[in-house]
Amino acid sequence: MLQRWDVFCLPGERDMLTKKHQQRYDAFYTSTHKNEYLDQKTELLVGLSAAMAMNCLPCMDYYLREAKKAGISKGEISEVLAKVMAVAAGQKRLQLKEVVEKYEIDLDGFQEE
Repeated sequence: MLQRWDVFCLPGERDMLTKKHQQRYDAFYTSTHKNEYLDQKTELLVGLSAAMAMNCLPCMDYYLREAKKAGISKGEISEVLAKVMAVAAGQKRLQLKEVVEKYEIDLDGFQEE
């Protein structure tokens, strides 16, 4: 199941890290796939949701392919997508609230529809 992170790198991008940093990142990345508490299915669904939230297209491709191999259903993928959408929508709502409060914007001054 494990796929090396450098598959997602641009040509030469990996050269930007020192050998020590490359080794440490590789070890960290590998450790995220060898879970102590999550089963494979959960790990894949969590990875997919993180990839969706971070808008990482190569990551989504990876997790969708691995999910398919693991027998994860379309319904389960749909549930993950719905949860990511709900969290994103809630975050935007809270972000607007924060701006309105921080900059003291009077929403009552806007026209009603």
